[in-house]
Amino acid sequence: MLILACLPIGDARDASAHLIQAIIEAQFIAAEDSRKFSRLCQELNVKHNAKVISFFEGNESDRIQELTSLLTSNKDILVVTDAGAPGISDPGYRLIRAALNSNIQVKVLPGPSAVTTALLLSGLPTDRFCFEGFPPRTKGARTKWFKDLATEERTIVFFEAPHRIIESLSDAQSAFGSNRKSVICREMSKHYEEIVRGDISELVDWAKSKEILGEITVVVEGFDPGTREFSAEDLVKLVVEQEKAGESRKEAIAQVAKSNGVAKRVVFDAMVAYKSEDKI
Repeated sequence: MLILACLPIGDARDASAHLIQAIIEAQFIAAEDSRKFSRLCQELNVKHNAKVISFFEGNESDRIQELTSLLTSNKDILVVTDAGAPGISDPGYRLIRAALNSNIQVKVLPGPSAVTTALLLSGLPTDRFCFEGFPPRTKGARTKWFKDLATEERTIVFFEAPHRIIESLSDAQSAFGSNRKSVICREMSKHYEEIVRGDISELVDWAKSKEILGEITVVVEGFDPGTREFSAEDLVKLVVEQEKAGESRKEAIAQVAKSNGVAKRVVFDAMVAYKSEDKI
């Protein structure tokens, strides 16, 4: 069996009794960082006799065959990362797929999650949200990444490294606008936990004002369609797209107006202003 264990994201006291039992009984433990895992065991006063196998981003692909062989020989493997859930922006997904492809049972020991913890701390809407992992590291890819999320209506949650937080927040500000409500959750459940709420522009100023250390989760409110602004050309293009999909002009105008929160007369006037499709 492949057992995916959710570890505390900061405070060791968040460890469940089920997790502690699983560590004590484990024969093999695939750990992202054996030293951090050893420290956690010390904090929990837990001793184990398992063979600890290094399993991190740099060797994940190379370890899959070894770990899968253990699983297919009727051995259980407990997978732990530095904190939180394996496979969520951490090693684990590829091993899960390999186990399922070999008809190996997969079990999850539920536990703390930086994603849902930050979402609750943010005070932003929780009914619908999306988790986007880490933004790309390069400027061009990161700019496009935030631009693609600019009209996402769900609350957005993502991770970021301390040394890239200023660049990411600045790119988010360019894509989302300066006034989008956002929250930085740093070192959650740890001694130096810090929650900073405000507009993105305020978070950029905060990040520039001090040295940032620790684990960071960012939460951004979703896009409000009611704030969207359209040029006449934008509206015409949307109507034409609807017409190409088979709608009549009248139906297309009504659909564009309804979908985008624009008065039908505004869309109609935009179409009248264009005498031919050559001007689109």
